[in-house]
Amino acid sequence: MSKPTDLVQGTLNLLILKTLTLGPQHGWSIAQLIKERSEEVLLVQQGSLYPALHKLETLGFIESEWGGSENNRRAKFYSLTRKGKQYLKEEEANWERLSRAIGLIVKMA
Repeated sequence: MSKPTDLVQGTLNLLILKTLTLGPQHGWSIAQLIKERSEEVLLVQQGSLYPALHKLETLGFIESEWGGSENNRRAKFYSLTRKGKQYLKEEEANWERLSRAIGLIVKMA
């Protein structure tokens, strides 16, 4: 198994928004889902996650609400807004274009 990798700059917002398509999540849950779905390659540190969540909320892409977590602790749950869903579509298209271009270079003979 390869070691965990830091996220490519600019991808954290995309990963957070994509994770929230599964429904409202609290911060720790978002980080765990990214870790699990990436087969433990991508690890999101709290020092990166919470500033990103704050920025996404300030931009109106997500909204938050306080609630109880799985272990009965108070947690802030984040969910996608309509504006966030539109932004996610655009970012997914940008990611596909970028990753395809990088793939073309990496596979160059």
